[in-house]
Amino acid sequence: MSNNNYVPLSRKQNLIQIGKFVLFSISAGIIQVLVFTILEELFHLPYWPSYLTALIASVVYNFTVNRRFTFKSANNIPKAMTQLAIYYAIFTPLSTWWGDALVQIGMSDYIVLGGTMIINLITEFCVNRFVIYRTSMNTRTKTIGPTTV
Repeated sequence: MSNNNYVPLSRKQNLIQIGKFVLFSISAGIIQVLVFTILEELFHLPYWPSYLTALIASVVYNFTVNRRFTFKSANNIPKAMTQLAIYYAIFTPLSTWWGDALVQIGMSDYIVLGGTMIINLITEFCVNRFVIYRTSMNTRTKTIGPTTV
């Protein structure tokens, strides 16, 4: 289903969009590292529950800010969340598995986490840009209180 209001992005708009996504993802990454560190260092949880909890916290934040500010989408929120959930239904078990396996063979938890976060950044951008918000970018109108601008 396509949106009649969709206008393809210029090269400059694409670069700005990538920049915003990276910056918001860095802030989500900070959230993920903080939650991960607290769970590992303070509560002494193993890698996989620390990683999984931290990932969920960062995904919720990242979805919210990128939908609103990067992709500016008026797309159906439950539909967009479901599509992202499908991506994470694949990414999460795979990244939890490979992360735990790498830690078990002696790699640093934080190096594994960093590498996984880079893979997540690239693949999630592609899913958001080319699947979830493909035809609904820049369709969100600004709202000021109860009025729409």
